Amino acid sequence: MAAAHEKRYDSAVRPRSYQDESYQHGFLGTVGDLQKAGVLQDVALEVEGRRFPCHRLVLSAASPYFRAMFTSGMAESRQKTVVLQGLDEGVFGEILSYIYSGTLHLSLDKVQPLYQAADLLQLDYVRNTCSSYMAMNVERSTCVDLYMFADVFSMDTVLKRCLKNIYRHFSKVATREEFCSLSVEQLTEIISHDELDVKEEITVWEAVVRWVQHSREDRLHHLPSILPHIRYNLLTPHNMVAILDHPMVREDPGRSAIRNVVKEASNEKKRVGMDTLEMAMIYNFKDRNETGKEEILFMNPRAGKYITCSYPEEVLRLYDTLTVTSDNDIYILAREVPDISQLTVLEFNNADNVWQSAGLPSVRWPDKIRHIDLVEVDGVLYLFSSGRTVNNARLLVQLTKYNWRMDQWQECSQLQFDSDVRQFDTSSLAVSCGPHIYVIMNTEMHCYDPSQDRWCKRTPPKVIPEHCTATSLGTEIFCTDKEFTKTMVYDTESDRWQERPGWPNPNPRNLAVNESPSLFVLENQLHVWFEPYTIHDQTSTAHLIYVYDRSADAWKDLQVAMPWKENMLGVHMSPVARIYLPGLTT
Repeated sequence: MAAAHEKRYDSAVRPRSYQDESYQHGFLGTVGDLQKAGVLQDVALEVEGRRFPCHRLVLSAASPYFRAMFTSGMAESRQKTVVLQGLDEGVFGEILSYIYSGTLHLSLDKVQPLYQAADLLQLDYVRNTCSSYMAMNVERSTCVDLYMFADVFSMDTVLKRCLKNIYRHFSKVATREEFCSLSVEQLTEIISHDELDVKEEITVWEAVVRWVQHSREDRLHHLPSILPHIRYNLLTPHNMVAILDHPMVREDPGRSAIRNVVKEASNEKKRVGMDTLEMAMIYNFKDRNETGKEEILFMNPRAGKYITCSYPEEVLRLYDTLTVTSDNDIYILAREVPDISQLTVLEFNNADNVWQSAGLPSVRWPDKIRHIDLVEVDGVLYLFSSGRTVNNARLLVQLTKYNWRMDQWQECSQLQFDSDVRQFDTSSLAVSCGPHIYVIMNTEMHCYDPSQDRWCKRTPPKVIPEHCTATSLGTEIFCTDKEFTKTMVYDTESDRWQERPGWPNPNPRNLAVNESPSLFVLENQLHVWFEPYTIHDQTSTAHLIYVYDRSADAWKDLQVAMPWKENMLGVHMSPVARIYLPGLTT
């Protein structure tokens, strides 16, 4: 029996490895404590005259640069003090703090020198983190500076983000002081692109003049290589004459060659900003066409432009909401597959007519939430979600913002409601207007100030039990209900509501439409759109679009004839964006 028991015991024993995570975490802490206490240090690194006592073992473990220095028989391996060249003592202090703690502190004013130091010392984590931080902080005010830095170190991700920002804001970026610090190669790379968002080609010429004049004697000889990148066929005759007569061209010794370049300009295509049109987007979210693709109709009824584009079903999967930012970025909030409780943000690449990942982390659809709006304020994306508990006992609202610098979604301060909101409000809408977000209900209205992360109560409309659609124009917010019985206008500056007309009854064209209007602002005018009404498999192909005439205080029928397919039912009206028309037709 003993033998049998021993046999069973032996067969149950298997070798195992155990990992002490507390030891791993604690080891770095202990090393850091030794450094602070100045214990067991065996080498001093000198940077700009400042001595940093350290441990060779720790430095070698953290950096291949130091490992080679202390283990390859170099003279430094035997020295008690090693002088490091090409480093700033303050920056090296930050690097040393990371080596001993594993924590890296970044800010815009020191991320570039930290990257340079990490590149020299072969600290991959620091280098990659600095690169990600720069990519997340590309803005109009930083894009040129970061572009020049990223170009030197071939940081592709940062370069792409910077160029995208420069192209989109070229008119304003070109007036900044740092624009004049570009090299001639960088300048020509930028002005040669189709994606410059400029209305007139003369803007590109003026940017070149500003760049040359910044250091005229050193840069004038670059003109012959720069000028071919200006698209002279896009200039007006007046602007062409002005360029040829400009002192910079007229007085230059090589002006004959320059004049020939101007006169022999090829027939270049338009820049992105020259062929854009404000267009509203209508999306089918119920039925797909016979090809298994989703369709979006881009329309400008006042210009008579209607362009339908198809996109793979797996790209625009279970579409939820769309927003257009103040910088004309177009984002869709979509559900992931197979886990549709996860939401992802897609961005529209108009030049290539494709939807692609915006590179933002996904976010989970909150429990008991029925509706989500994606809104933007000052370049920051916010998710406004709303729903109700069982039996509509309590209204649930959550506001989450995307922190570009930290690359994560963060909850904003909680919105508090009065008790009667449970009984009287059946819907809530979120709309951005100026620097604030407004949450509109019938008996309550709240304003969120992002700069303070604070909510404040505002005057509610109290006449629309169930809001259907809302939009902003200037400092005003417009909203209405599903029946379009009236238009309510809220002045954000005076905190006052006014009632304006709704549905112009009777319908002058006697068309059957769904009682589900969508308000939108196109070319600085308020519009309302109704989709065709479907009954017994019979679809009206006509749509109603009205424009609000403020002077007459009335809605006027635009009498449009929109192209639409019978299988495009259950449509959704989306915001308005400036669309590059050639991109839709490629």
